[in-house]
Amino acid sequence: MKTIFTIIAIAFFGTMASAQDISKEIKVDVLSEGVELNVEINNTVKKDTSVARLYKFKNSRIKKELSFKTKKDRAKLA
Repeated sequence: MKTIFTIIAIAFFGTMASAQDISKEIKVDVLSEGVELNVEINNTVKKDTSVARLYKFKNSRIKKELSFKTKKDRAKLA
């Protein structure tokens, strides 16, 4: 009974949806305007002479000092 009612309801709503009058579309006036593209490119050349140093070796002095460990970082024995 429930399946028959469901099939009838789907058929009813399907026919009601297809019976809608779609011819009531409204036409809209479209305005077209030209686009003007003004792009200014400013090329400024920086003459920066600062140098970043990259240390290859693990035992370089700066890497050792940056990777310090305090006494409280160590594990405690219970």
